[in-house]
Amino acid sequence: MKPSALRLLFCAALALPALATGDALSPERQTELETLLYQDCGSCHGMTLRGGLGPSLPRDRMAGFTTEALAHIILQGIPGSAMPGWKALISEADARWLAEHLQTDNPLETLAVPPRPGEQE
Repeated sequence: MKPSALRLLFCAALALPALATGDALSPERQTELETLLYQDCGSCHGMTLRGGLGPSLPRDRMAGFTTEALAHIILQGIPGSAMPGWKALISEADARWLAEHLQTDNPLETLAVPPRPGEQE
């Protein structure tokens, strides 16, 4: 039995508002979140994300987590550690944007020390 055109149209109409609102954040909000990351998160993870009270957050380390896992950590924190949950201050979409930023746009690519000229890896 093929779905009727009316049924397909109805399902599409239900999905459109979700797609329209989506998780797309305005450029202004992205700038605010980037400031939050490098100032507020940076107070523990270091202003350049190289670590401090909290661990370093290089891109290669963040790639080892799913975006959902990182967003969960950002929102809920890590019990028994100094990592607070930010759920009261940011949305789930904000947390996902921060997680994706850490995984893809993070200027701190790695903490691995490159070999010196003439040294083999």
